[in-house]
Amino acid sequence: MISDAFPRTPVTHIVVVVPAHNEQDLLDACLTALVRAQGRVCDVASVSVSTIVVLDACTDDSAHIAARHPSVSALEVAHRNVGAARAAGFATHGPEHSASTWFATTDADTRVGEDWLLGHLRHAAEGARAVAGTVAVDFEGHIEENLGLRSSYDAHYRNEFGHPHVHGANLGVRAAEYLSIGGFAPLTTGEDHDLVRRLELGGFECRRVCDIPVTTSGRLRGRAPDGMAGFLRALEATA
Repeated sequence: MISDAFPRTPVTHIVVVVPAHNEQDLLDACLTALVRAQGRVCDVASVSVSTIVVLDACTDDSAHIAARHPSVSALEVAHRNVGAARAAGFATHGPEHSASTWFATTDADTRVGEDWLLGHLRHAAEGARAVAGTVAVDFEGHIEENLGLRSSYDAHYRNEFGHPHVHGANLGVRAAEYLSIGGFAPLTTGEDHDLVRRLELGGFECRRVCDIPVTTSGRLRGRAPDGMAGFLRALEATA
């Protein structure tokens, strides 16, 4: 299945979805960064941006923190499932203008750069149907002293164009292509890899880029069973 119906239709709207489960410690920094990125788009392009934080079974102050950001919409769900949460966020956008809409997603423990969304727009304008970006890990706390883990991470991570990595913290896809493959599956982990795999099976190339990195938490116990935290734990065991 290869769709060439809208190969270079200009993007006029971006939907950003952030799944969050009890992220009161990191959510404010995440949303502050996203609001800045949203502002950069509004400054230089005729593109509207909707940012949605999906509060998934939160029992902490995440909802109050989200409410501090008036340009961010909050959606409460009780899936306790990151794939279902991402899908719920994007489901708030109807299919009417999917050819000119770009879906982007990141994580609640992640901070995007000011030009993150502009970068996604640039790749979309160049014809990318989907974009998988890189992450930089914020080695903090006890990890800061773990030079072995940092060295192991640097040795294993390929921060280059065409890299093999897929992160829900830095992923974008044209809405039409996302909808054509059924969107995010309700997986508790690996929903990002699953989405990219189905896109590529459908004939939609995912551009692997390194020019729009995000900074994600270096915690070893994340909200999803595996994900980046699981990757770091595996590296720690060999460091």
